[in-house]
Amino acid sequence: MKTANLIFLSFLFYLMGLSTLAAKDISKLSGKIVDQNGEAVPFANVALIESNNGGLVDGAVSDEEGTFFIESVKSATVKLVISSIGYTTYSSETFELIPGMTKDFGVLKLEDEMTGLDEVTVQSSRPEIIIEPDKTIVNVEGTVMAEGSNTLDVIGRSPGVYVDQDGNINLNGRTGVTVMINDRPTYMSSTDLANYLRSMPAENIKSIEVINNPSARFDAEGAAGVINIVLKKSTVDGVFGNIQLGTQYNGLNAPLAGATINVKKGKWSTNANLNYNEIANYNDLDIIRNFELEEGTSKFTQDSRIKTRFRTPNFTGSANYEINPNHNLGINLQASRSTGGSNNNSFTEISIPGESEFNYLNSRNDDNGTRDRIFGNLHYDGKLDTLGTKIAADLDYTIMKSNSESLLSNEYWTGVDQSNFTTDQILTLNDMYYTILTAKVDFTKPLKNGKILETGLKGSWVESDNNLDLSRAIEEGPFEPDPNSNQFIYSENVLAAYASLKGAFSPKVNYQFGLRGEYSDILGNSVTLEQQNKQQYFNLFPSFFVQHQVSEKYQIIYNLNRRITRPNYRLLNPFIYYIDPLTSETGNPNLRPQYSNNFEMNHVINGAYQFTLGYSETEDAFMQVFIQDQEARTTTTFTDNFDKTRNVNFRGIVPVEITKWWNASNMVQVTYNRFKSQIGDDFLDTDQVSFMARTQHNLTLPKGFKFELVGMYVGPQIWGQGTIKGFAWVDAGVTKTLMKDKLTLSVNGTDLFRSQIIRANVDFADINTGFRQYRSNQGVRFTLRWRFAQGESFRVRSSTGSSEERNRLD
Repeated sequence: MKTANLIFLSFLFYLMGLSTLAAKDISKLSGKIVDQNGEAVPFANVALIESNNGGLVDGAVSDEEGTFFIESVKSATVKLVISSIGYTTYSSETFELIPGMTKDFGVLKLEDEMTGLDEVTVQSSRPEIIIEPDKTIVNVEGTVMAEGSNTLDVIGRSPGVYVDQDGNINLNGRTGVTVMINDRPTYMSSTDLANYLRSMPAENIKSIEVINNPSARFDAEGAAGVINIVLKKSTVDGVFGNIQLGTQYNGLNAPLAGATINVKKGKWSTNANLNYNEIANYNDLDIIRNFELEEGTSKFTQDSRIKTRFRTPNFTGSANYEINPNHNLGINLQASRSTGGSNNNSFTEISIPGESEFNYLNSRNDDNGTRDRIFGNLHYDGKLDTLGTKIAADLDYTIMKSNSESLLSNEYWTGVDQSNFTTDQILTLNDMYYTILTAKVDFTKPLKNGKILETGLKGSWVESDNNLDLSRAIEEGPFEPDPNSNQFIYSENVLAAYASLKGAFSPKVNYQFGLRGEYSDILGNSVTLEQQNKQQYFNLFPSFFVQHQVSEKYQIIYNLNRRITRPNYRLLNPFIYYIDPLTSETGNPNLRPQYSNNFEMNHVINGAYQFTLGYSETEDAFMQVFIQDQEARTTTTFTDNFDKTRNVNFRGIVPVEITKWWNASNMVQVTYNRFKSQIGDDFLDTDQVSFMARTQHNLTLPKGFKFELVGMYVGPQIWGQGTIKGFAWVDAGVTKTLMKDKLTLSVNGTDLFRSQIIRANVDFADINTGFRQYRSNQGVRFTLRWRFAQGESFRVRSSTGSSEERNRLD
């Protein structure tokens, strides 16, 4: 750990030394925004615009009561500008912004915009980034990034985020990210979530909130942090939405379509999203395995091509009834079905020590299945007084049913004569059923001296039933039951409570302290094996945030917390799943939760340049483990707990305005990872410094054309027993707007140089295996999107729900 300590302390002393910059007083500006009827206008954009060049000085977003509050340490001649879809833009008289001043604008009225069908947006090449004590907000609405992209693309370009080929989201070099939409759980497995985010147009996004170290208000689940997707708030009385059609081609054609609509009448406001998305790709996988036998080395050379196609229609809808201006009821529904599967054809050449002829294996694995998911949420929120006391309550219920059928057919022969072969087959039927019930209540109470107390309770009850039925057939014989069949029933009850206090030590230093307690009662029952695994534990999860405005151009944000990641339900099932006759995956009923302690220090200069140093230490970390049987020459993989992993990371974000029409955002991340664990009879102790860089260029061109170019490099890295070589790729896209910006045509190219190739190897103990994989990432996507809007201004509230449990299904 000496290397990690040296790196950490060196950066710590260097970056803290920057705090000698001069400090100035903070100016405070406030007000309330209402419409023509005197009703609050929530989520309006409030900006201080410099009068001489139109540049953004500072800004905020109004809350649900229409109030806004801006703190600034800058000096400039500015005007206050307020904008919200459905209203004319408000602009104040020019005034001098002086550090230390206090200015209350009182009640500001916005006039309804009577443009009918036209939607007014302000276009920007580069998204605005707002840094708060507990999160970073990337404002996507109205930027080039939002056009022609899907939600997963946009998430992958957010600070510190990397999305791998399978759609798994990594944050600051760590896995286990919890994804929410409008503070609401996604309630999807990682596979379903990736498909859903690919089908959601980025056009619908207002902002992305990246929460590296969540506060006590969030579930303690998710070691890597939280990403919250904030959708646009419709403000058109009547109808507002968009329709999209498109397709992607990467050797296979994959169509997509979707529609978003918002409607309001009286006290009712509703919205609905219907999307259809297909995921289709080829995966070329080459594996070389070496088995050390007494008589010499046996080498397995395997070439596979896996064709995958999934069809995923999904629906989300919500309705809100405004009982009165202070109390609201809401309902949210989600439903999806994913059908499809994969066809894996592999050919293996096997060398035998001391023999001149090779053994050969030809395998085909056909896998097809269906996964259905239904989620319902009931929500209430109320304002209890004029001081800002609030209460919110949620009740969620989720049902997920999955069934799949896999047939593995194998042919074996020796030498060049293939006619003399033998065969066998393995049939796998896998049925899973989950139910999740969660209930929570949150209470917010303003206190004296600007302090805010937040507290809440939550309970979740999970039940799952997984029936895995295996059978085998030799030659043309009948299928016989396999002893590895298993029924696994899992139940999990978690009760939680939290409290959090926000306030200020001084005009320049804000803080937030929080403590969350969670009690877990878990039972895993392997019916077939007559084995039960019980776990009961109580844990405390503290969190701490401090934001120090050192000077007009410099602030430091410190945050510290503790997190837990519970195992995915499927991984606890002691199943055996055959990928091919040589490779199998098994579950681990003894898998324990992993715990991580996280620290981050973020330096922000000029409100745009970020330099972040983070440290994370994880106990019982989840890692995929490879085990080889030298005599049987087979490989088994499963997820196990590593004793301890450590992560030190440094991240720099540097935006550059090359011209008024060309902006670039550059990110570099340096990560030190160390893994230590006892694996069988061998001890793993390995570490490495890895490097990642991304540059994104957005160009606003004449005649409605916009261009985006993204380059990404991921350096060599280690992951448990394995090492992964470096790779890079380039994506590009162009959009053209027509019909007064109502119609947008987008063309996006991915992996232009076919360079996103994964090369990895495992060389540990008696394992010597190498991999090469390319997942047909090179492709082109065409999207046509039409926006429509009609009516007077209104707002659609979003209900909230609980989080975390449903994300662990995969």
